Amino acid sequence: MTKHCCTLMHCDTMVRSLLPPMRAEMVFRLVQKQGLSQSDAAKKLGVTRAAVSQYLSRKRGAGEVEISSELNLMIDRWALAVVTGESDINLCDVCQCAKKKNPF
Repeated sequence: MTKHCCTLMHCDTMVRSLLPPMRAEMVFRLVQKQGLSQSDAAKKLGVTRAAVSQYLSRKRGAGEVEISSELNLMIDRWALAVVTGESDINLCDVCQCAKKKNPF
């Protein structure tokens, strides 16, 4: 991705507002599209099965975030990375992608 300049406040806002709904969507994809059980998803993510259940029911990670097609692809890559253990995504990539649609 392109070089960028960010601030702690920008990153803090992004982490609090964007990542929870993205994580909820990613967990949904792990269970529904990748076929992981809630227990397996929890183990791979290092959270409890109850946390996965809360993500799936949107009790955790609920938020009003419009997910662009590019961000949608990034969530798919994130889910695949959880399954395979290999990732080339970092937080700055997510942030830059999100800023294109939802400037903070």
